Amino acid sequence: MPRKGMRSICFSPKTPSLSLSRSTTPASTSSTPRFSYSESSVDQCIEATEALVLKWNPETSVYANVTSLFYEDKNEAMHYIKCVNQLQKAMDFLHSDNPFSQKLVRAQKLMQMAMKRLQKEFYQILSMNRAHLDPESMSTRSSRTSTSVHSSISDCEDDATAAEDDVRDAGDSISEVEQVSSIAMADLRAIAECMISSGYAKECLSVYKVIRKSIIDEGIYRLNVEKVSSSQMNKMDWQVLELKIKAWLEAVKISVRTLFTGERVLCDHVFRSFESIRESCFAEISRDGANLLFGFPELVAKTKKSPPEKMFRILDMYTAISELWPEIESIFSFESTSAVRSQAFESLVRITESVRTMILEFESKIQRHSSKLPASGGGVHPLTTHAMDYLANLADYSNILSDIFADLPPPSPSSLPESFLDSPDSTDSSAPALTVRIARLILVLLCKLDVKAKHHKDFSLAYLFLANNLQHVIFKVRTSNLLYVLGEDWAAKHESKLERFVGKYEDLMWGEVFSSLPENPRAVISPAEAKERFRKFNFKFEEAYRKQRPFIIADMKLRDQIKRSIESKLVPIYRQFYETHRMTTGSTREMAAYVVFTPEDIKSYLSDLFFGGIISGNASSSLSPSSATSSPLRRHARHILEHRTV
Repeated sequence: MPRKGMRSICFSPKTPSLSLSRSTTPASTSSTPRFSYSESSVDQCIEATEALVLKWNPETSVYANVTSLFYEDKNEAMHYIKCVNQLQKAMDFLHSDNPFSQKLVRAQKLMQMAMKRLQKEFYQILSMNRAHLDPESMSTRSSRTSTSVHSSISDCEDDATAAEDDVRDAGDSISEVEQVSSIAMADLRAIAECMISSGYAKECLSVYKVIRKSIIDEGIYRLNVEKVSSSQMNKMDWQVLELKIKAWLEAVKISVRTLFTGERVLCDHVFRSFESIRESCFAEISRDGANLLFGFPELVAKTKKSPPEKMFRILDMYTAISELWPEIESIFSFESTSAVRSQAFESLVRITESVRTMILEFESKIQRHSSKLPASGGGVHPLTTHAMDYLANLADYSNILSDIFADLPPPSPSSLPESFLDSPDSTDSSAPALTVRIARLILVLLCKLDVKAKHHKDFSLAYLFLANNLQHVIFKVRTSNLLYVLGEDWAAKHESKLERFVGKYEDLMWGEVFSSLPENPRAVISPAEAKERFRKFNFKFEEAYRKQRPFIIADMKLRDQIKRSIESKLVPIYRQFYETHRMTTGSTREMAAYVVFTPEDIKSYLSDLFFGGIISGNASSSLSPSSATSSPLRRHARHILEHRTV
């Protein structure tokens, strides 16, 4: 489970932004050689640029209208950009020298045509390379390729094939897709720097934002994340909403680690030389999709539906956001994307509030549980099963819950019975907040079970009921992460409490059976006293057996433990008494009337107990053991147990 939650998010140092987002030298200080302009040099620049611009003007050339400059001739494309950059410098010179000159007007018209051409090329590269500039390709590009492309762009005006050469030099390890995407990225950056430096940032960005935002929005949609209002969500069946949550859990990982990461990498690269443009462009492209994605958990947390499964689904969402938080903070590190970070954090806050509320509601449901019917046969109550399953599942989120409950005051014990306040269920207030909270919930459950035990008319059955349910609680703790939350001491204390419940049950149910036998079973007594002892034992044993036959102990370990305990206290003493005095009761007929059970019969009857009236494989379908038909004495024992009125 992740250990990072809201506390660590709130107090962690600001995560560095992506490596590609570092500010670089603006295009105005590019490596293009500066030189002094003169009338002749300006004329030469305009003439050279005009020839190239007109050649690729789609309004005057059919060839230019159907052909891509960057795909047709990369050398000429780079020369085109170099000429446009020099034209801009010539225009700056003309503007400072004579802002009303006809040469300046002519140059401006050429610049407008050139910008239209570059805007078209920019659009074509973005459109035709959607597959190569997809977020997955961007997010997995090797650092070596990125480095080589970055270094090549700054020199593209001096070397027309710089980008392609650098990609080729990166080595055979770069895939074909990476090569194509790297070249496309280099071309996009060259065009963007040229257009922005020439004062046509708006035209450049409008194309980029439309195409790249559509990729983000389409990606979010394909991941099955749709805009849903709070009212629509409240009207959904839980099954439908749960499917949407599961889809979101997959979508958020892909979106953060692929979709938004890839888009940030591309945006940082294309507009590397213009920090403010890079920031505003990425913010506008990603804002809607990111807010839709990170706003979904907040809507779920606010829904009025609270089935048990909701707790675990929103904890899954909390886990997902907290695990991805370093990446979220890095990708959306700009001030203009702070709203996205705030939305993700707000979802964590809402989930925290919802979890705390649901825990209180869960405790309240236990306390309000109204069924007065005790569990059949003193077995495990459905409330115990439901509550412990719920808590065991909660313990799987112990790290997240520790964060959620860290700053919450400990619960007040005032609502619990006074007799339970000093019980082993009570937890030291210095214990971790989650330990205190979970221990409190189990204590509330045990208090409720104590109330339900009082509905059993038979006190021995009440203690068996408490033992059964406490055994189930301990079992769930020891076989889940609850043991990690509560600790070994908690489990050991409750196992001691379980032993006391078992001891109380044995004393109440079997005490009279034990006392019906003499303390010294081999002591010499009269035949009349022997008959009375056998008669009393028969009656008490039969009474205990009939009472307990419907009793249930679901846990095999506890069932065998109690059987062994009863057998160890009863069978050895009865065996000694039986072997010493059965012959003193008189004739065979008299002996059959008083000596109803052999020691083996007692063991067999005990083995049949605690199955809820269902005889185990060691016994027949009657009240007597399966071996009863092998002896007249045992047939008589079955007859006595079946027809004798107590």
